[in-house]
Amino acid sequence: MANIQELLENGVHFGHLTRKWNPNMAPYIYTERNGVHIIDLYKTSAKIDEAKAALNKIANSGRKILFVATKKQAKDIVAEKAKSVNMPYITERWPGGMLTNFVTIRKAVKKMASIDRMKQDGSFDALSKREKLQINRQREKLEKNLGSISDMTRLPGALFVIDVKKEHIAIAEAQKLNIPIFAMVDTNSDPRPIDFVIPANDDASKSIDKVLSYVTEAISEGLAERKADKEKAKADKEVETKNEEVKAEEAK
Repeated sequence: MANIQELLENGVHFGHLTRKWNPNMAPYIYTERNGVHIIDLYKTSAKIDEAKAALNKIANSGRKILFVATKKQAKDIVAEKAKSVNMPYITERWPGGMLTNFVTIRKAVKKMASIDRMKQDGSFDALSKREKLQINRQREKLEKNLGSISDMTRLPGALFVIDVKKEHIAIAEAQKLNIPIFAMVDTNSDPRPIDFVIPANDDASKSIDKVLSYVTEAISEGLAERKADKEKAKADKEVETKNEEVKAEEAK
């Protein structure tokens, strides 16, 4: 289980001011102290384990988990953790229609690739100075907003969100498409649209880092298991082929 002491040391239990609470978070609140809600870390720990098991399965199946966090204190942590397990992430602005209009988003990503090809095959050099400048600007803008999802060729198998209030558009799109939503949910947010709620402080970078380290560890294990299964299947196939060859030789 997720270590309670570690969660405590990283301030995962600190919620918002009691007057800012969302009553739907009541089951996850342990008490209030000095006008601040304290999250029940035993419940957080159990929910982290639940999320880990589900994320492990998704990673093992070969589908992508899209991380979403555009708030300042989460951006760098999410980018680093998502990269460590080779998963797509959005840390700039959520592009409206990112999921519900995925075909258009893919076109924009392909546009980046075609600009890169122009630079490689020399056709970029034939353009005027002004055209080059325009294309470079376009490439930079696309890279900033969509570079981190360039490997995502189909809709993700799940969304992992930090701050469900801030990322409500992303959540609404995922709901429309029945994409499972995992999220760190603070005491001021509504947990109802979330499939896998992790009650936690979503404002402190230490808390975000701790929860994400558990999550990415589970994803990493899922990916490793998938790789091992593939290698085993390949080895079994080779043995089978060899045996068939031997049998064929003997039959001669």
